Amino acid sequence: MHFDILVEDKSGKILLENLVPKLIDKEHTYDIKAYKGIGRIPKGLKPRSDPNKRILLDQLPRLLKGYGKTYSNYPENFQAAVIIVCDLDDKCLKAFKSELLNLLDTISPSPKTLFCFAIEETEAWLLGDLHAIYSAYSKAKKEILASYKNDAICGTWEMLADAVYPSGSKGLKKKGWQAVGREKSLWAIKITPYMDIKNNQVSSFKYFCHKIYKLIE
Repeated sequence: MHFDILVEDKSGKILLENLVPKLIDKEHTYDIKAYKGIGRIPKGLKPRSDPNKRILLDQLPRLLKGYGKTYSNYPENFQAAVIIVCDLDDKCLKAFKSELLNLLDTISPSPKTLFCFAIEETEAWLLGDLHAIYSAYSKAKKEILASYKNDAICGTWEMLADAVYPSGSKGLKKKGWQAVGREKSLWAIKITPYMDIKNNQVSSFKYFCHKIYKLIE
């Protein structure tokens, strides 16, 4: 089976590039594409920005149409799926998922598509494996990490920064959003090699894994 996985930023791509091989055998293939922000589904399903700006949801109608046409030309015995991985941020999960499914219903032919959400951000998937964080950052602040409630809307990346970054989230924010993005990518690089996907405690990550396992059964 082949997976086309779309994520909203560079750190999410790094995270999945290190975790997807732990989920699927080498007989399966995948391609992970990172975008430069999530944006929103455009009204009338017509993108409001240039494709080169690479805003995920703004381009999603066009992308799904493209994958639908491509998949329809594959041999019957070759299966493929699109997996959209989004940060939920402060959105209502039910309403956001409904909006995405309604979009998918307008696509013909529609590709097999799954929507997976990191609650609140992909850093939650890192926080689901505290052993991996301690392995990557031996001086991580245990009292901060111990206070995290799985899949909580709590300022996820800020909590991780407060635990592992020398000056915490406040110090990191002072350096600007480019510095925040670089640090998020570094966390993904350093922590994911230690992650045990079978023992991750975050439900949104478990859901992502379960959906992939179901597809390749």
